[in-house]
Amino acid sequence: MAACGQSYEETKRIARENRKETLRKNEAALKIAVMPTLDCLPLYVARHYQLLDTIYGGVRLKPYRAQMDCDTALERGHVEGMVTDLVRAMRLHRRGVKMRYVAATNAHWQLITNRNARIRKLKQLDDKMVAMTRFSSTDLLSDEAIDSAKLSDDRVFKVQINDVRIRLQMLMNNEMDALWLTEPQATEARLMKHHVVMDSRTMDLRLGVIAFREKEMQHPNRAKQLSLFLKAYDQACDSINKYGIGHYRRLLTDYYKVKQTVVDSLPPQPKYEHARGPRQQDVAVVEKWLDKEKKENGR
Repeated sequence: MAACGQSYEETKRIARENRKETLRKNEAALKIAVMPTLDCLPLYVARHYQLLDTIYGGVRLKPYRAQMDCDTALERGHVEGMVTDLVRAMRLHRRGVKMRYVAATNAHWQLITNRNARIRKLKQLDDKMVAMTRFSSTDLLSDEAIDSAKLSDDRVFKVQINDVRIRLQMLMNNEMDALWLTEPQATEARLMKHHVVMDSRTMDLRLGVIAFREKEMQHPNRAKQLSLFLKAYDQACDSINKYGIGHYRRLLTDYYKVKQTVVDSLPPQPKYEHARGPRQQDVAVVEKWLDKEKKENGR
């Protein structure tokens, strides 16, 4: 009997070439950091319908559970773009990472209090802990809540919990008095009978945004990729608006790790609009808040 196969050196050579090819494809692809939040749904829908496959080099969605991790990935060049909020994107811009804001999303946040804490009004946040992410929309909204309730800043303890799933778990385990959540995590919390005391939609603020590194987008190939991506994004938004979020419950249960009962309990969402930059009034609000933070904290 006789057998033949690749030599050890041949196996190493093929593995080395495969790694190089994988690296080449990864560098050519347009990589976007996403979160398990509903403002990212058009990207998952576009991938589901293979709308992203027609883009030169392809598009790769890189999932994270914390906005800070998305920032780090973008700063280090692991991704070219991210779904985030204006506060984080504009702060990165101020730190020297020039950003291009290509789309305002329908992201919104709710301030949800632990049912066992018996907090039904903003004034009752006095001497309580609120989970949020520093230098993000939830940080800005926390200050808005404190100001509207006429509470002292040092009497409401803003606790930085970046991971959205951990933040929800802390609510479930009675480790936090209140916290900011967006969908679908906010629906999970409401199904557990926790209370909503503030909703960003009532403030006429649109802080969700999709942003890319300006330096990367200056390259002709990247510019072409971005143009095709935005076209696919608009098509995905049209599909969601036509068929509803419930039509994509499988995507939500698979990628967002939520139960079908949560998907079926989602309230009507704001319309998914075609890609266009953020409103100037929202930019102005964020600029003012960042200036205030820099003055107070020297950062």
